[in-house]
Amino acid sequence: MITYVKGSLAHKNPSFVVIETGGIGYHINVSLYTYTKIEKAESAKLLTHFHVKEDQQTLYGFFDETERTFFRLLIGVNGVGPSTALVVLSSMNPEEFRAAVIGEDVAAIRRVKGIGPKTAQRIILDLKDKMLKESFASPTMLAPESNTLRAEALSALVNLGFARPAVQRALNRVFAAQSNLDSSEAIIKLALRELSS
Repeated sequence: MITYVKGSLAHKNPSFVVIETGGIGYHINVSLYTYTKIEKAESAKLLTHFHVKEDQQTLYGFFDETERTFFRLLIGVNGVGPSTALVVLSSMNPEEFRAAVIGEDVAAIRRVKGIGPKTAQRIILDLKDKMLKESFASPTMLAPESNTLRAEALSALVNLGFARPAVQRALNRVFAAQSNLDSSEAIIKLALRELSS
């Protein structure tokens, strides 16, 4: 089991990073939340979850223990795989997700791509008691600045499984409605809403 990876950030985009350590580059899938935390950094330590399937071994990385815990809780829910769990944690930060589960906000969870009404209800049913019993820190979000926000948002959404033309149309609507967006996270969240409406 790989518990964490620490090293220099050889590559980063909103859906994955490559951390180089000991002469090896680790491809690590990350959520938008984690990306915003390390976007400006030259090196990072990411907590990891090593997921093994018959034909694939994948590393998922997390900025803090709360997010990794929520990821592991999510993939324990019937019908929720690692990719869907990462989309959930890219659509809302850990505190927003916890609030949605505890508040039984089915509509908020259903807005996530790949989550239908039954799965949203199952997530709430399976996780609400676990989240009430645990004491999680409230993470704070950073608002990164970048000259390539639209390109980053497009790349992240395509990597999450959306068709490029649909993403471009969604981004057009987002920027038409709000021209002063200053973080890729905000753009992606708004685009996710457009794509799921």
